[in-house]
Amino acid sequence: MYKINRMIFEIALMTGLSIALMAFFAEYADSSLGMGYGTSLTPILLLMGFEPLQVVPSVLVSELVTGILAGIMHHKAGNVSFGREKGKISRDTTIMAVIAACSIVGTVAAVVMAVSLPPIYVKLYIGILMTSMGAFILITSRKIFPFSWTKITAIGMTASFNKGISGGGYGPLVTGGQMISGVKSRNAVGITSLAEGLTCAVGIAAYIAWAALVDWTLVPYLTAGAVLSVPLSAKTVKKINHGTLRVLIGVATLILGAFTIVKIFM
Repeated sequence: MYKINRMIFEIALMTGLSIALMAFFAEYADSSLGMGYGTSLTPILLLMGFEPLQVVPSVLVSELVTGILAGIMHHKAGNVSFGREKGKISRDTTIMAVIAACSIVGTVAAVVMAVSLPPIYVKLYIGILMTSMGAFILITSRKIFPFSWTKITAIGMTASFNKGISGGGYGPLVTGGQMISGVKSRNAVGITSLAEGLTCAVGIAAYIAWAALVDWTLVPYLTAGAVLSVPLSAKTVKKINHGTLRVLIGVATLILGAFTIVKIFM
């Protein structure tokens, strides 16, 4: 009996360490490029045998912690400014606040609809949207766009809906959407990190309110692994050339979108 219990403990420990390691690399990519954490981790954890109500809420909790931490680290590294500029609230802070505010409507609507919409349509919609965004960023990689609050608001609503309904699809849209709305790539990554953290808080509250049963078992493993990668991500963004970062974001968005579509038919 002792040997059986020890074996179960060792398997659980190895599984937990594996999940933490995956969270580390997924969050490093997410905090460096503004995308990839929920979009990559959610399908992997589902393939490992975990249920959606174990995965999505736990991903949201870990991203609440890492999103806020990443926003602080990006600010300290100089990638984004969440302070005051010339006596006024910085534009980065205002953009982040608008995107986060949009999450209240978008995320709650998504969670309510998540129990009724066929999953295949949701995944196909997110995949096509992300693929299109990535292709557009690459095609217009040398183009400078004028800043637009209308685009920022629309992107915030759409991305928060994606986040609430699937646990992913937020970063590629918000980061890429800001870039085609006139925000520089470094600023877009920092803004996305903090806004995503606040969006996750809304999603967590919605799941607690609407879901009959939520399993939080994965939370400590995901959070521990993800938090460790944040300082490294902030330094990476600071060192990468703006143009190179923009291309990397476009490529990552395109790949994640294509992967989402392909996975539907596998």
